[in-house]
Amino acid sequence: MCGSNKQASEHIKRQHTIPYYAKRVRDRCTTRVTKILCAIFLCLILVVGVIFFILWLSLRPHRPRFYIIDFSIPGLNQHSEFENAQITLNVTARNPHQHIGIYYMSMVGSIFYEDQNMGSSPLMDPFYQEPKTTTIVYHTFNVATLTVNSRRWKEFMDNRQQGTVVFRIDIMAVIRFKVSTWGSKHHKMHANCDVAVGQDGSILPAWKNKKCPVYFT
Repeated sequence: MCGSNKQASEHIKRQHTIPYYAKRVRDRCTTRVTKILCAIFLCLILVVGVIFFILWLSLRPHRPRFYIIDFSIPGLNQHSEFENAQITLNVTARNPHQHIGIYYMSMVGSIFYEDQNMGSSPLMDPFYQEPKTTTIVYHTFNVATLTVNSRRWKEFMDNRQQGTVVFRIDIMAVIRFKVSTWGSKHHKMHANCDVAVGQDGSILPAWKNKKCPVYFT
């Protein structure tokens, strides 16, 4: 009787053991598949992240680069004819991007002397600048756009006797960046350039080809 009970118990144990091990195998397989899927998913995220990071590095907008090429006041050596004064400005605007174009919606230049605005004028009509290109910005401020009076002209003359007259150029532009068919929002850009002229009203050599600080507001 005892032997019969023992055999029955072992038979029941074997019956319960087979489903148990089958479940454990299924659980292990499920866990292994889950781990493989998670590893594949994480690898995809890593690859996509690296691709986006590389694209961001290559396509992120950089500030345009402005350089002073020439600046002169031909009438600076004329003591009594400030009414006919002119200021000639020549700068270059460089698009440093490899794949990004720049739309210049507007561009206005202002001339300052000792933080006093001497006059402002539009410099360029709206234009599109291709990647890796340079645009020449040339403009003459005349009596219609300058606010020069006799007192201001005397200050120029006093500084001229010392050999140097320093001005500040502020170029304000509204721009948009363009990549393929995508265009960014509008940005207000400023390029501030200090420049000095000598007794003849021409730019001093040390100030030629000087890079202008550029910032956005």
